[in-house]
Amino acid sequence: MADSTKDPDSDLEGGKMPLLDHLVELRSRLIYAVAAFVVCFFLGYYLAEPIFRFLVEPLHEMWAGQEGRRLIYTALHEAFFTYIKVGFFFAACVSFPLVSMQIWLFIAPGLYKHERRAFLPFLVATPVLFLLGAAMVYYIVIPLAWQFFASFETSGVDGNLAMTLEPKVDQYLSLVMRLIFAFGVAFELPVLLILLAKVGIVSAQGLRDKRKYAIVVAFVAAAILTPPDVISQVLLAVPIILLYEISILAAQFIEKKREEEAEAADDDGSTP
Repeated sequence: MADSTKDPDSDLEGGKMPLLDHLVELRSRLIYAVAAFVVCFFLGYYLAEPIFRFLVEPLHEMWAGQEGRRLIYTALHEAFFTYIKVGFFFAACVSFPLVSMQIWLFIAPGLYKHERRAFLPFLVATPVLFLLGAAMVYYIVIPLAWQFFASFETSGVDGNLAMTLEPKVDQYLSLVMRLIFAFGVAFELPVLLILLAKVGIVSAQGLRDKRKYAIVVAFVAAAILTPPDVISQVLLAVPIILLYEISILAAQFIEKKREEEAEAADDDGSTP
């Protein structure tokens, strides 16, 4: 008589691998990931000048029609290392999907089919949400923040010295990268909370109960991650709070679907 018991490993993508094969596979994935990052870095360094011009464009638009406006660097090596930073920034952004794919290819054979189906949408959503956060920074936050900072300029009248904004290239790039990183990571909040909800670590009711703490944490994180101006802080804190509310709705949907699946399984089990 054939054994009808289902092998718990039967729906794995592949059979069990020895430890040495896992280490060899891990080494291969790491090599591909590092190679992708290095290639993207050299490409980013080659394109550093147009990339930097793109990042400076909001400042250029704010100064449109004003003569004598400029960016400065005060150290001989400052512009060179700024381009190096641009290369690393470009590599981190562009190579992320490639590196994520290598991570996925390494862990996917050890997952069940339903686990792969559940995890794959989050792998796709992660770079999309990061790009949404970066786009919000570039097209909304930066123009408003730059207008706020430029408002402190004063003209030299009545015998007073003029106070003119002349940003340094490395400080400008560091500020832009900090804003993009802060908003990009903040927009990953739904991915994290929904994953925790799917594995049962958090619940919709638990998230509701912690809402007031989440609002406080959102404003504290915005104060730490953004420049010390109210505009950028509010523009980061408000989306975090909205994304938190979306995560509550998603967690509620996941719990409802889980209950329906459990009821359906009970009905199937009770059917003679």
